[in-house]
Amino acid sequence: MVQEKMAGTQTNGYDDEEMTVELELEDGKTVSCAIITILTVAQKDYIVLLPLDEDGNNEDGEVWFYRYSEDEDNPDAEPSLSYIDNDEEYETVADAFDEYLDNAEFDELIDSDKNS
Repeated sequence: MVQEKMAGTQTNGYDDEEMTVELELEDGKTVSCAIITILTVAQKDYIVLLPLDEDGNNEDGEVWFYRYSEDEDNPDAEPSLSYIDNDEEYETVADAFDEYLDNAEFDELIDSDKNS
């Protein structure tokens, strides 16, 4: 199983509220990713990342899902990510993310109605 480590969170330039992580891939490349959300599915935590190009953009809308865990004994330790290698587990997380997006869009509609 591939273990990915998050190399410290930081804010990037294009959105001051956007949290990003530097993700080191198996091939040694480093990719900056925006953190979309952390989901809990079947009592496990998963992180949803949006890979960014050198300019801090994502042209294709592709997101990456990873298992997410924190060291409960050491709150200062960096969280760790691990690859989801089970297709069924991946689909379950993808479905949960779709539901998250549907709820986010619904919340956006409600907020815009209140402001009208």
